Amino acid sequence: MAARVDNTFMAEKRRSQSRNPDLSAEEPLLRQGRQADPVPVKKDAEQDKPENEEDLSGHPAESADSEEVDSPDDQNLTAGIEKTIAESRQRKLRLMLRQCDRVMLMDFEILAMSEWPDNYTVAVARRSRDLWLFCSLVAGLVFLSGMTGFVPAWIAGGGFGAFVILLISGLPSIRGLVTSRPSYLDLIIKRRRMLQDARKHIAHLEGSDGLIWQCARMAEFNVSLRAVRFTELLALSERRVLVKHLNRREHIRLYLIYLLEAEKAYGRAEKAFFEGHHQALDKGWESAAGSHAGGA
Repeated sequence: MAARVDNTFMAEKRRSQSRNPDLSAEEPLLRQGRQADPVPVKKDAEQDKPENEEDLSGHPAESADSEEVDSPDDQNLTAGIEKTIAESRQRKLRLMLRQCDRVMLMDFEILAMSEWPDNYTVAVARRSRDLWLFCSLVAGLVFLSGMTGFVPAWIAGGGFGAFVILLISGLPSIRGLVTSRPSYLDLIIKRRRMLQDARKHIAHLEGSDGLIWQCARMAEFNVSLRAVRFTELLALSERRVLVKHLNRREHIRLYLIYLLEAEKAYGRAEKAFFEGHHQALDKGWESAAGSHAGGA
C-alpha cells in the first residue's frame, strides 16, 4: 500500500514539473533509493569499557596479559632440576679429571728429545766411518800382499803400520783425543737410548688403563683432541698396546703433541669444575658442592 502511495506521489510530481519548467530546474528530482545499511551492533562488551577502568574497590583492573606468578611448587621443581643438573655436571667433570690427571706428570724434555742427532750429522758420521773402513781394508791388503811376496817388504811393513794405527784410532778413548765429533756408532747408540727413555716414560704415563684414550673425553674443552691424526694413537691406547708401536721419533712427537693438547683441556676442565663448585656453594647446594670432597 505504501508503495502505491509513493508511486502516485511521484507521478503527480512529474506532471507538476512538466507544467512548470522553472520549478523542475530548481528542485532536484527525487527517486526511490535502497534501504540504508544497518548499523553494526558491538557485541564485545569489553570494547565499551574505558582503558583505565576501575573495579568497585577503586583499584585499576589487572591486564589479561600480565605474567602469572609461579607457585612455590613450580619454583621448588625448577630449583630441584637445576640442582640435579649441577650434580651430574660436577660428577662428570670430576671423573674426567681423575682419569686424565696423569697427564700432569708428563716430562717434556724426555718426550721432546731436543738432543736427538739429526740426519745430516748421522750422514757425515757414516761417511767418516766408511772412509775409515776403506783405508783399514786397503792397509790390510797391502800387508797381506807383502807376506806373499807380491809387493816389497818395506811397502808391506808400511801397510801393516797404517793398519795398526787405523785400528787404534777407531777406539773410542783414542778417537776422543783426535776429534770431538761423535762417531756413527755413538750417534746410533744415543738415538736408541733416547727412544728407549721416551718409551719408558710413556709406559709410565699410560699405566695399565691407558691414558690418552681416557683424555679424549675432554674434547669438549679442546676440539683438537678429535683430530684425525690422533685416531690410531687412541685406538692403540684403548687396547693397551701403544708402547709397543712407538718405534720412531715421529710417533713420540705425535704422542707429545696430543699430551700438550690434553693438558690444555685438563686446565679448562679443572677451571669449569671449580666454578661449578663455587656456584653450588653460593646457591646452598651442599650435595653438588660435595662433589669436590674427594678431590679432582
